[in-house]
Amino acid sequence: MPGLRVFTLLSVFAGVLGPPLVAGDRPQWGERHTRNMVSPERGLPETFDPKTGANVRWTARLGSDTHSTPVVADGRIYLGTNNRVPRDPRHDGDRGVMLCLDERSGALLWQLVVPKITTSKFWDWPFMGICSPATVDDGLVYLVTNRGEVACLDPRGMANGNQGPFVDEARHQTAAGQETVPVAPTDADILWLFDMVGSLKVRQHDSAHASILAHGAFLYVNTSNGVGDTHREIESPEAPSLIVLERATGRLVAVDDERIGPRIFHCTWSSPSLLRENGRETVVFGGGDGVVYGFEPLADAPPPGEVRKLRKLWQYDGDPKGPKSQVHRFTTNRRESPSNIKGLPVIHGGRVHVALGGDLWWGKNEAWLKAFEPPAPGGAPREVWSYPLVQHVMSSPVIHEGLVFIADTGRRLHCLDAATGAGIWTHDVKSESWATPLVADGKVYFATRRGEFLTFAASREKRLLAEVSLGAGVSATPVAANGTLYVATMTHLYAISAR
Repeated sequence: MPGLRVFTLLSVFAGVLGPPLVAGDRPQWGERHTRNMVSPERGLPETFDPKTGANVRWTARLGSDTHSTPVVADGRIYLGTNNRVPRDPRHDGDRGVMLCLDERSGALLWQLVVPKITTSKFWDWPFMGICSPATVDDGLVYLVTNRGEVACLDPRGMANGNQGPFVDEARHQTAAGQETVPVAPTDADILWLFDMVGSLKVRQHDSAHASILAHGAFLYVNTSNGVGDTHREIESPEAPSLIVLERATGRLVAVDDERIGPRIFHCTWSSPSLLRENGRETVVFGGGDGVVYGFEPLADAPPPGEVRKLRKLWQYDGDPKGPKSQVHRFTTNRRESPSNIKGLPVIHGGRVHVALGGDLWWGKNEAWLKAFEPPAPGGAPREVWSYPLVQHVMSSPVIHEGLVFIADTGRRLHCLDAATGAGIWTHDVKSESWATPLVADGKVYFATRRGEFLTFAASREKRLLAEVSLGAGVSATPVAANGTLYVATMTHLYAISAR
């Protein structure tokens, strides 16, 4: 019975190799729309060793400061970094860089190279690079550069020619006052560009950070509007915090009308999510004033030349006692200050989960993770639970099978009950964490600014499965795609696989 023998052999091999892999791309930060950093991948290793190469498929050299999280789509990896290790001698000096790497080998396919803003270092911090993760949707790449530009890129780069309508890549990749650098096959092909700084007078601070939400025919983008050089004033109080672009053309079609600007304590670094509940959709956005806003998505585009105001459906203030006016009186006050939101609001089980609290550099130490239910039409959000963190929080929450995982800068990883917000276990580490944990294959992968990489069982019982020293700090969140775990340190990208 040959068929039975073949079936038996396949069953044996399956038992040896373990559960089948769930092959899938990770084309944006977190799950599509909900922003939950959970992956269905299976068969991922508990650990790896950068020194011996155990479980490391390949390693790619990055710059010196990498704050962007990898995105994997259609055989390519997109990752922002700086130009401290130039990959092309034509592009010299401090630049923002978005790398496009081959998923199989880590080899460079092309790169977007963006000169720095030179107004002052507080606009575009030295060697910060491109901090924003890309969003790949419908075969195109969307991202925000270090210059506050929303860019739409051809995933094939210049290898297939300059597709347009934007055709001035040579000038765009050349610093002001320098001789133009001609384009080459390893350069990016920009399809369209929208300059938030030039068009909307956005005053970004330190850097731009945005994970673009693609929904329907539109892109929802936080602007990174923030304080000036002294950290005690908002130079562009009228600039919007959330904008909407037409994805086909890059045309501005809507802005928020909440006048958040004067209440921004530091900057606007949280990106929007999409809530779907009871047949309704809501764009959920964490403002630089520490308030979560719910906006009605656009149903259609306005006529050319018209820019609409986004319709606010509700707002949720997780720190109602925090100051809401003349907020910069509290700059450097570690006991009393407004709150802000750095991570993304995460949607799960009909609830919005958001981490907020005092600013890491300038505000109070107090911070929380909150869960609230969005209201019915005409109602107000209802807070379900509040969990105190050790101090300032940069991470987003991750929700999986009744558990919530989040890290804070108080050198601690927390595991909570998703229904009640009650603490279940914590784990102390040697340094603060900016990255969000990743839950995949029954494990929690977690990294710190000191380069500790820890793997836990994703369970109510605390079980540390492995601990690795990466030799460089980590700001980026680990990502799993197509049977591989990707870990970006400040200086290297590791592709990790047990097979």
